Amino acid sequence: MKILMVCLGNICRSPLAQGVMEHIAMQKKMDCTIDSAGTSSFHNGQPPDPRSIAVAKDNGIDITHQRSQLLVASDLDQYDYIFVMDKSNYRDTVALASTEDQKEKIKLFLEFGGSDILEVPDPYYTLGFDYVYNLISEACQIICDKIIAEHNL
Repeated sequence: MKILMVCLGNICRSPLAQGVMEHIAMQKKMDCTIDSAGTSSFHNGQPPDPRSIAVAKDNGIDITHQRSQLLVASDLDQYDYIFVMDKSNYRDTVALASTEDQKEKIKLFLEFGGSDILEVPDPYYTLGFDYVYNLISEACQIICDKIIAEHNL
């Protein structure tokens, strides 16, 4: 099972989602690979935002090893699930798809995660890193449980 988290710059939301999902997947003994990418190359090769690193660390998760990377069309074949943080990233990700199978893999992260809110807000300018972490953490729990149930893991 391969899961990809996607946001704009791959320094705030998707690295948090990757770290939280890895943490939960390990606890649930899921055999999966989780990665993250951005729809823009603004921050390619850079580590996550220090505020994302800090909120993850405060919750017992280390994301310092991650580096921003650009989402590319071949990712749509390599991953089983592609979770995007907002509608803009959804449109950009779907635009890379060349088949219906690829499009079906792409989901709004919170929509799949059972939230009333459909988009994870970008905390880069709003300073809502704790709020975003909590949204992501709750959704990751739900997503892991759904994947376990769907695949009888």
